[in-house]
Amino acid sequence: MRCGSSRSVDDLWLREMASDNGLASLGVEGASAAAHALSLPADAYGNDPRLEVMWAMKAYNHAEVYFNLISSVDPKFLKLTKLDDKIYSTFRETFKELDIKLLKPDDLKSDEAKETWRPFCNQFEGLIEDFNYGTLLRLDCEKDYTEENTIFATRVQFFAVEIARNREGYNNTVFMSKSSKS
Repeated sequence: MRCGSSRSVDDLWLREMASDNGLASLGVEGASAAAHALSLPADAYGNDPRLEVMWAMKAYNHAEVYFNLISSVDPKFLKLTKLDDKIYSTFRETFKELDIKLLKPDDLKSDEAKETWRPFCNQFEGLIEDFNYGTLLRLDCEKDYTEENTIFATRVQFFAVEIARNREGYNNTVFMSKSSKS
């Protein structure tokens, strides 16, 4: 995953921690403790900076894997969950006019948007594992994950937008640009 030429210290540190060396440095017990900590409910913690770093690493790894996937496999053939059809149809019924090619932060974060997203997301509780966990979502689907092109979203928001982008052909630009360089 490219991050452009303006890499911040935090980005470089996060990349190192997310790499094999960074995770290996935790050791078996540390990695096991981290996995356990990430499985606990959010209200079990205060604002523990170590936990925030672990969540950031998990979100970053997820984003990297997904971008590599849509770069390597024609996105129209991807199935992200067992409920892709339901997520897509419900998403498009609820968000008919949402421009998924180029999202704006207000599309997810404004008070009005939250009022629409909340019931959409909550209907997948118990159906989508970790439906409300934080993940990274690209604003412009034709670009990579960068600080400027990334927003924090829930997992079901990520699935809804990316399933729609895959089915409607918007992620094809990433796939075609990567496959033409091979």
